[in-house]
Amino acid sequence: MALADVCGIKSSIDFGYSRENDKVVNEVKTYTRNFTNNLHLAMPPFVNPAETLGQIVQGTDESGKSLKIKFDHGTTTLGFQYQGGIVLAVDSRATGGQFIGSSTMKKIVEINDYLLGTLAGGAADCVYWDRVLARQCRMYELRNRERISIAAASKLLSNMIYNFKGMGLSIGMMLAGWDKRGPGLYYVDSEGTRTPGKVFSVGSGSVFAFGVLDSGYRWDLTDEQAYELGRRAIYHATHRDAYSGGIIRVYHMKSTGWVHISDQDSKDLHYAYHADKPAEPSTSTS
Repeated sequence: MALADVCGIKSSIDFGYSRENDKVVNEVKTYTRNFTNNLHLAMPPFVNPAETLGQIVQGTDESGKSLKIKFDHGTTTLGFQYQGGIVLAVDSRATGGQFIGSSTMKKIVEINDYLLGTLAGGAADCVYWDRVLARQCRMYELRNRERISIAAASKLLSNMIYNFKGMGLSIGMMLAGWDKRGPGLYYVDSEGTRTPGKVFSVGSGSVFAFGVLDSGYRWDLTDEQAYELGRRAIYHATHRDAYSGGIIRVYHMKSTGWVHISDQDSKDLHYAYHADKPAEPSTSTS
C-alpha cells in the first residue's frame, strides 16, 4: 500500500502546486519591479526586447525600418522665454486614435515650486517619468540642502529615459524652471534628446502654434502680452488640429516660482476671438 493511500491523500491532488505557486509569485515580482524600485521597469518577455519587440507590431516607417510601437496620439504644448520669465501653455485633450479619452488632462506637472514639466506623447509614460523625476529632485534637495538646477534635472530625466530607448516609450517633454543661474527651458524626448532653447512647441498641433509664435514673439513682451500669445497660439492649434482641444492652461515661471495664470475653455476663446475680429469690408456694389 502506498504512503499516499495510508495518509488518505487523493490521487487527484497536484503535487506540483507549490512549484506552480512559486512560479506565479516569481512572475509577479518580475513584472512589478517598479513598485519597489521605480527606476527598474519590467522588460518585455523577449530576448533582446529592443530589437525583437518591433517584430510583434506590423508596419514600417518612412525609411523602411520596423516600428517598435505605433502610437496614435496628439497634443499641443508650448513654452517660451521672455524678459519676464517663462510662459508655458498647453491644451487638455487626450486621445487614443480617433477616440477622445479625456478633455481635462492636466499636461503641466508641478514638479516642485521652481520646476514645471509638460506632457506630450503617451500620457502614462510622461506622467510616470515626471513623478520619478519629482522624487529624484526631492532626494537631491534633501541630500544637498539646495534645489537641483534645471540643467541637472533635465540631464537626469534624459539619462533615465535613454536606458529604455527603443522599447516603446513615447515622450516629448519640456522642463521649465528657475535656479540661481536664472530661467531655464529644456526639451527632452524618449530618444534621449536633450536640447536647451528659448522657444519650443511639441505635439501634433505644434506647427500651428509655431505659426502664431513666430508672428507675435518678442523678447520685450509684457506679462499680459506673453500670456495672451501663449493662449492664442494654443487656441489656433486646437482650432486646426483634431487631436488638440479642451481647456487651455497657462503658467508663468518667475524668479519667485511658478504661478498658475488661467484655465480657459477653447470653445469660449473661439467665440471671444471671433467677436473681437474686425468686420471684413463689404465688396457688394450698388
